[in-house]
Amino acid sequence: MSEHYESDTLQDFTPEAADARRVVVLISGNGSNLQALIDAQSHDALGGEVVAVVSNEPDAYGLTRAREAGIDAVVLPHREYESRDAYDGALIKVIERHEPDLVVLAGFMRILTPRFVQRFLGRLINIHPSLLPDYQGLNTHARALADGVAEHGCSVHFVTEELDGGPVLMQAVVEVAEDETEESLKQKVHAREHLIYPIAVKWCLEGRLQFTGEGATLDGTPLPLHGMRMSHADAAEELDEDLEA
Repeated sequence: MSEHYESDTLQDFTPEAADARRVVVLISGNGSNLQALIDAQSHDALGGEVVAVVSNEPDAYGLTRAREAGIDAVVLPHREYESRDAYDGALIKVIERHEPDLVVLAGFMRILTPRFVQRFLGRLINIHPSLLPDYQGLNTHARALADGVAEHGCSVHFVTEELDGGPVLMQAVVEVAEDETEESLKQKVHAREHLIYPIAVKWCLEGRLQFTGEGATLDGTPLPLHGMRMSHADAAEELDEDLEA
């Protein structure tokens, strides 16, 4: 029997890296949530790679953010299409060319057709500036202030055919101050969007958050109506906000 035992035969073996999960982001404007995803990716905290950014507005600043990060930036102007369905058909083709595992809406200011939603159902998410189901639609901050609510915030949800009505995955709360303005509230909500959206994207890519016929689940457990909710205090601590009020 040989006295030489090659117990180290695998030491020099380097397995092939698994392909990174692929994300396509749709934008219409500034792209601050896109930047939050890019920043998370740069710190290996996104769980995947943003492979393309698509905008319906040619002058959207988010396209510049994408190019500066070395990400494929695609302009698909909706005004060049005769109908919403024709545009969404073209958009589907552009997205599928990049073979995404997840499609992320980050300030994409268009109502999507049922055809589009059904194509990506279960791997299409959005972030909305309110604590859904409250204040679906536009002008959420002004409406919340007009109603005199004590709490406002943002929600990440799966996209379904109901506008802002898909299962909620995650929320972050902000307490509304007595002297709150629409602009100050907007800034506080934006900060929370940038905090929770990368987390939600990561957990979707990891398969922890999933869409079911009954709603959404985390690690196989059904989520409540509001999803996971980060309190004002917890969000403020993460964002190093002044809690004195």
